[in-house]
Amino acid sequence: MRKLIYLVAGARPNFMKIAPIVRALDKEADHFSYQIIHTGQHYDREMSDVFFEELCIPQPNHHLECGGGSHAEQTAKIMVAFEKICQNQTPDCVLVVGDVNSTLACSIVAKKLHIPVAHVEAGLRSGDRTMPEEINRLVTDSISDWFFCTEPAGVDNLLKEGKPSEAIFHVGHVMVDNLLYQRDQLATANATAFQSTALKTRQPRYGIVTLHRPSNVDDKEAFSNIIHALNTVAARLHLIFPVHPRTRANLERFGLTLADNITITSPLSYMDFLNLWKDAVLVMTDSGGLQEETTALGIPCLTLRHNTERPITVDEGTNTLVGTDPEAIVREATRIITGQSKVGKRPALWDGQAAERITQQLHKVL
Repeated sequence: MRKLIYLVAGARPNFMKIAPIVRALDKEADHFSYQIIHTGQHYDREMSDVFFEELCIPQPNHHLECGGGSHAEQTAKIMVAFEKICQNQTPDCVLVVGDVNSTLACSIVAKKLHIPVAHVEAGLRSGDRTMPEEINRLVTDSISDWFFCTEPAGVDNLLKEGKPSEAIFHVGHVMVDNLLYQRDQLATANATAFQSTALKTRQPRYGIVTLHRPSNVDDKEAFSNIIHALNTVAARLHLIFPVHPRTRANLERFGLTLADNITITSPLSYMDFLNLWKDAVLVMTDSGGLQEETTALGIPCLTLRHNTERPITVDEGTNTLVGTDPEAIVREATRIITGQSKVGKRPALWDGQAAERITQQLHKVL
């Protein structure tokens, strides 16, 4: 009898993480069936038919439409809506990815209904409990049954927290699975259709900036320091800055001005953005996923945060943690621009086969 798995996603990066799992489960159709649950945590106009076609996954089976509101309001809405789905048809496993509110909410619902929970990207820790994502990670891992880890640090963290070793699996990274898949898709795509192609034609040598974390963009002093550093770096290298709506609003609210050599764009689609950053001289970001993706493709990355839950990108990869001090940002960016960037490597098991390892383990435990 086939085992039914609910795959939970709440935001664009979540779908990119479940996409390789969907493709792997499709290969095991004799053993598994699945339903995709879109919580609607983040409304995204780019979530069109084309987006799912790019990922080679079907449209979600359920749309919970639980976007907006505070963390508590959003989490509560997701829990109520997801509980109804689970009560209507009980799955054999609920699989959650990452560290968003949907991850936490659906894990709690599943456990209270005595449904096993599998957490993909388990064990990651920044040590910073002011980050909502850190709370989501800790709570989800405290009640999960099976833990799929992207790096050895995740395994170590879970063991220190008392999780049973037989439930912990170092499988690699599904985000890298999807990155390598999409890179191959990009090789045969019509590049002229991408906004980023025109940007690259005008500026063949450039850096990329992404900023969205509240600690960086909601505080005027911190944001001002970062913008000062970016303007200084832009004197040596053209920067392209796809601006998150929250970030754009605070640029205007704080009256901050970007240098002429920084090109602002609206947020880009996944493929459009990949087409852009894969050829960049460097990436400056406060994103978690981009730290890993740049390491996977060997692109120098500066993380504008004081901590990271993805230490392997620093220890083995191309990532450097620089914080938000302007001098440190400018110093490390200058090193990269002048050809002195650190030499990194792609971590073990970041080979595009993580989803297959996950399905193999699910087959055993279910």
